[in-house]
Amino acid sequence: MQKITERETIANQSSNPAAISESIALSAPLAGWLTSLADVPDPVFSELVLGNGIAIDPFESVLKAPCDGVVAAAHRAHHAITLRLANGAEVLLHIGLDTVSLAGEGFTLHVKEGQAVKTGEPLISFDMTILAHKAKSLLVPIVVLGDGFTLSAMKTGRQVALGEPLFTISPSGKQSVDEPVATGANRTEEILIDDPDGIHARPAGLIADCAKGFSAKIVFSANGKEADARSPVKLMLLGLGGGDRVRVSAQGADADKAIEALQALIATFAGDKKVAQPQSSEPAASQPETLSLPPLAPGEQASIKGVQAVSGVAVGKAVRLVQEQITVIEAGEGLELEATRLERALEACRQDLGREIEAARPQNRQQAEILKAHQSFLDDMDLLDTARSLVDQGKGAAYAWKSAASQQAAALKRLGNARLAERAIDLLDVERRVLLALAGKSRSGHDSLAAGSILLADDLLPSQLTSMDTAHLAGLCLAEGGPTSHVAILAASLGIPTLVAMGHEISRVPDGTPLILDADHRLLHVNPPDADRAAIAAKIEKRQARLIEAKSHAAEICVMADGQRIEVVANLASPSDALIAVANGAEGCGLLRSEFLFLNRDRAPSEDEQLAQYQTVADSLEGRPLIIRTLDAGADKVLPFLGLPKEENPALGLRGVRIGQWKPETLRSQLRAILRVRPYGQCRIMVPMVATIDELRFVRAMLEKERLALGLTEPASLGIMVEVPAAAMMADVFAAECDFFSIGTNDLTQYTLAMDRMNPNLAKRVDAFDPAVLRLIAQTTKGAATHNRWIGVCGGLASIPLAAPVLIGLGVTELSATASAVPEVKAMIRSLTMEQCQTVARQALSRDTAEAVHRLLASYWPEV
Repeated sequence: MQKITERETIANQSSNPAAISESIALSAPLAGWLTSLADVPDPVFSELVLGNGIAIDPFESVLKAPCDGVVAAAHRAHHAITLRLANGAEVLLHIGLDTVSLAGEGFTLHVKEGQAVKTGEPLISFDMTILAHKAKSLLVPIVVLGDGFTLSAMKTGRQVALGEPLFTISPSGKQSVDEPVATGANRTEEILIDDPDGIHARPAGLIADCAKGFSAKIVFSANGKEADARSPVKLMLLGLGGGDRVRVSAQGADADKAIEALQALIATFAGDKKVAQPQSSEPAASQPETLSLPPLAPGEQASIKGVQAVSGVAVGKAVRLVQEQITVIEAGEGLELEATRLERALEACRQDLGREIEAARPQNRQQAEILKAHQSFLDDMDLLDTARSLVDQGKGAAYAWKSAASQQAAALKRLGNARLAERAIDLLDVERRVLLALAGKSRSGHDSLAAGSILLADDLLPSQLTSMDTAHLAGLCLAEGGPTSHVAILAASLGIPTLVAMGHEISRVPDGTPLILDADHRLLHVNPPDADRAAIAAKIEKRQARLIEAKSHAAEICVMADGQRIEVVANLASPSDALIAVANGAEGCGLLRSEFLFLNRDRAPSEDEQLAQYQTVADSLEGRPLIIRTLDAGADKVLPFLGLPKEENPALGLRGVRIGQWKPETLRSQLRAILRVRPYGQCRIMVPMVATIDELRFVRAMLEKERLALGLTEPASLGIMVEVPAAAMMADVFAAECDFFSIGTNDLTQYTLAMDRMNPNLAKRVDAFDPAVLRLIAQTTKGAATHNRWIGVCGGLASIPLAAPVLIGLGVTELSATASAVPEVKAMIRSLTMEQCQTVARQALSRDTAEAVHRLLASYWPEV
């Protein structure tokens, strides 16, 4: 079998003793922010498994050669390249993290293996927009493979320009891969590569690191080549893809242990990406490099699961969204011309957005607020300065704007926060709006839809949804996205049933395919029987009738069929929400998200500013109870003026009540503003993210001090949000010192299940109906009862009518829902008895999965 040989140029370089001994300086392959490998969120890089080096957070989208060399390996996903230098060093340049799974999407390779390159020559171009949306990180690690070389000192934490010196590579005199002696036992095994991404940089590094722990000589053989297992580059050069088989031979005293360790290691690479084993034992070199999903055959039935973003059911036909491509040319046609083009396009977009905001404001406040956020991007000085600077450098207006917007979107993505990554989509929406203006094209896509259209897309920009004929849009299915994205919020405001995070299985559904979208049960039924479609259509008609009936009684107080009183109030995020809530029959506000006052500011709102806003909400509620949650900053709510430190895991760091402890004057100002709202007593105060009794006591002490300072004689009502398991488990302790509880089921679910609710890969599993979450709710209500404290639910579960019987049966007496859901929740409660609710709750607690709880509730109320 032929062994892997380096290209002739490399061999000539390596055979020259003078070349082997020389030191070579590496320059920055692109502009960006220089950081340590230790800060790369991947242990293969941060723990130097592949070797030492540095990383760059890129400001531009072309990777260039950092020095002269020869392309030793170019990965078939085009996301990484390895250069062999004249002194024998091998340097890996890897664009982004987990980018191999993109299978080349967003990358353009400019070189080929064996090609000699000069410093500054383009190696790979990449689309920062695609990577910002789909990659784990945009960091570009630059790694000197192995341990046969020493690197000069590297200064990180600074901005670096293209071509600026980074470090020098010098031979250490130590061989990077010690040649083991092939004596003793010999064992050979054939191993299937389950990971569809094959053997790329990360697995190659892990295999090499594992192999170095054994004295046996280990050789991988495939595709007519051999590779020493201790060399990551040689392993990558085998070209192993998903479904390929590799022959692994080990010879030495510990050969058996080495083979077994490697088998176990390779089996871990696939995770949930495992591919089907090929029927033939022949090498799979001829198989396609990407795993494409074949379209469903005409009439073929399927059910595709997703995450509910907007409840509801729809019957219709598939309409696939086709994204119009916009050509962007880098070179400009003159500074004055391009500068004028850019400013005219920006002004045109400002005016368009202004008109759209005015048109949306009286009918759809949420749409107006989203459009206003988009408008603010057009006046962002950092964004504008970057774009104008690129125009001054001779770039075209479209290229300059796209580069500037992509950089900011990538920066949001790199913060590692899923909510902010969703907001990056809004910036990309504005990017596209301006590019269309520069190209003289209309934003309209599917502006004319047939009745009953169910739109299928990988993802959707907010402007794409607002420009559609939504009157005929029956439903929305997205492969990506999250339930709190602006598209989901818009869809909810328009009443469009929506599933998100469905995965690329929906790419198999052809245009015109009959569908049933059942968002309530998180399923898209493809090619359902005609009888099922007719039944669902009848169900939709009945549901519309029930909704009309529910709205006609929305203003009435909510009493169960057996006379039990249950309050149904609303979650609010701004003063204008209060009027909408009252119009929908809300009996008060169970959660005012006070952070609406703090977002998009460079300083905290004053006490008087806060008082004015809180008083407006209280007046709009006309005496109905108002619960104001103190500032819930941190994690997904970034407030620059707070100066929060960078945290490895912000969801478990300074957020909620801990912000108040860290910045007590911010909390003090907020408490005083709430205490000054009149009439006194209408407002109750709720503290978020409480985990320990000391946190509650801290707020209570501050509240009492400020109450007395204001001359108020009656105590203020103080409660906590139950969002972490610790608070639920210690509810009896908290009940002795707080006045009420409100359960935030969104965070309680993610902390109970240890699953980020914003992670699209986990979204389908983060279900508040999980019995573990329900048991914590039961424990909370039991603890609250020890001191006769009332308990509500203000999380997403409260807005689902089918959840009402379970929550009430567990002891909840207040449900705080979205304003639009209030009429249906009230109608559901009026049909229930306490005995019925307690029976259902007991049965739900005994189930073993969330899916089983869903089936239980559907069996009781199939029509809901």
